[in-house]
Amino acid sequence: MELRQHNRYDYSPLPDRPNYTWPNGKRLALCICNNIEMFSFRDGLGSDSAVLTAPQTHRNFAWRDYGNRVGIWYLFDLLSEFSLPASHNSNSRILRDYPQILKRILERGDEIVGHGRTNSERQDVLSENDERILIQQATDEISQALGQAPKGWMGPYFAQSEVTLDLLKEAGYDFMLDWPLDDQPIWMRTRSGPILSIPYSVELNDSPSLVFRQESSMSFEKMIIDQFDEMLLQAQKYPLVCTVVLHPFIIGHPYRLRALRRALTHIMKHRDELWITTVGGVSEFAKSLPAGTVLGS
Repeated sequence: MELRQHNRYDYSPLPDRPNYTWPNGKRLALCICNNIEMFSFRDGLGSDSAVLTAPQTHRNFAWRDYGNRVGIWYLFDLLSEFSLPASHNSNSRILRDYPQILKRILERGDEIVGHGRTNSERQDVLSENDERILIQQATDEISQALGQAPKGWMGPYFAQSEVTLDLLKEAGYDFMLDWPLDDQPIWMRTRSGPILSIPYSVELNDSPSLVFRQESSMSFEKMIIDQFDEMLLQAQKYPLVCTVVLHPFIIGHPYRLRALRRALTHIMKHRDELWITTVGGVSEFAKSLPAGTVLGS
């Protein structure tokens, strides 16, 4: 059987790569990634709190809407308590329809990453032209809200078509988060030049962990701590990026937020050993390194 190839990057064993450090000699970068999403009522896509294949109902719509009404405000406060910046993967409709959320993000000085128009749709099932329109519409709405275009993209549901990378590069994006292939940033090939892939965990992510695998909040807390501790150890040998991926309608419930608080308390004991940044910060630093330092450059 002949295996299909994507030709977007080459294989590179971790020990064979150039060794470098993050700013101020740090070896482990920490990024908090928060997904701010909105959904169509009783229509389209959307997860459920209990049943993986549940139809769209008033109940799961309301469960998800809790995140924008309540959970995100708990999360904003928690991150501020720890003086932690965040990268917000935001549906463009959020910024238009919920200006209070946009205002708080801007007040905190956080980053906004493009995350489609809404999470009631996914782009990998569209024609190339329709996907181009989706990306452009989302980009235009975010640009209007921010006064500048977003530099990064994270597709709803990690979804990419065969040409998404090409379309993102052509729309002016510098980096994306959709390929959970590495713990270091790498440059990926597109038909219009390279685009940077920033590490983004599908494992240390409250949606697959707490919703799809139905793990407990205490289990997720232990996952965060174990992932962080092991990466801090491995970072003695390699420069790494540790991401914690959150959704306010999941992690924003108080009992889960308490578990996150405990995990962050543990991580912050090592604050002096970390480069605490955003995924955009990782992108900008990676672009500043000499050619040949970051894979694919």
